[in-house]
Amino acid sequence: MRLLFFSLLLTATASFGQIANDNTLTAQVDGKDFTTQPRRIRIGNYWWITANTVKPDKSLRIWLGSFNGEDALEPGTYVVVDARDPYRKEYRKKYEGLEKYKGIAAIRYIEETREPRMEYHVGDSQNNDETVVVTKAADGTLEATFSGKLAGTYWKEKASATVFGGVGRLMSKMEDKAITKASGYDSDIDPEGNGYKKQDKKDEIAISNGKIRLKIK
Repeated sequence: MRLLFFSLLLTATASFGQIANDNTLTAQVDGKDFTTQPRRIRIGNYWWITANTVKPDKSLRIWLGSFNGEDALEPGTYVVVDARDPYRKEYRKKYEGLEKYKGIAAIRYIEETREPRMEYHVGDSQNNDETVVVTKAADGTLEATFSGKLAGTYWKEKASATVFGGVGRLMSKMEDKAITKASGYDSDIDPEGNGYKKQDKKDEIAISNGKIRLKIK
């Protein structure tokens, strides 16, 4: 069993390799430094700017979109909206006619609070007149600044998922952690819809002094 376990970790690392880049993201999350190399990846139907670190696993995601629901990367000011429901009609009615806004932005933060991926602290942006300001250099490098307060929730693995998932679920989580560490890409970190239950406890996660430099090909 131990041989199989370590074989899975080795396979995950070898398959993805360490993927380096010159991108940078810096921010403070509840006053603590968060620094890593962001990437732009597709999650579901949309392209997100994602930044991931390990020990513990953390993921900061930012999505930029037009008012008609399409991905956007054009320079301008994007108004931050509810990450869980970004396409409310009220947002389009309130902001689309204002020339100062290029589109909308959503921010989501996920942090593992109990290993291995047993519990999480998750933050989702709200509509509080916050913005993400985007500029683009001649070489295609996107630069963005952002800050904001996220609605914090806590998630815990369901007992049924732990029991019935057994060793297979544990090994899958460890493989995902190995992939994230080796490649820098988020591997199945989001607890929502993945065998976890949202707890009653709520709080606020403060993101400040956020800066991104991301080369867009």
